[in-house]
Amino acid sequence: MLLRGLTWLVLFQLLGTAINVLFLTLLPGPIIGMLLLFAFLVVRGEVGAPIAEASSGLLRYLPLLLVPPAVGVMVYAEQIAADFWALAGALGLSLIVSLLFAGWLMQKLIDRQARREERP
Repeated sequence: MLLRGLTWLVLFQLLGTAINVLFLTLLPGPIIGMLLLFAFLVVRGEVGAPIAEASSGLLRYLPLLLVPPAVGVMVYAEQIAADFWALAGALGLSLIVSLLFAGWLMQKLIDRQARREERP
């Protein structure tokens, strides 16, 4: 099951990378693959056991992926301090946009669930 789930995840990443190289160079390939995986799971209506098992297995190692950025922040602290206000503005703006999008999406999902429950 784990191998099947990892195969699905890698397949969507490769598909996203192929689309990135061939058509859409604005977004990175893994982001496109993640959006394709999200669309696939929404259309399917559920997360299968193989994908759930593979993703939960990978989540255990997520802290290891956060160590290099933390080291980068420590090494480049002087350059980050020089551009503090630009970085703070970009982070604040992205936070506001993300919160608005998450609220809008949550409202759409609540409405969709309510419509599903109304049907006999």
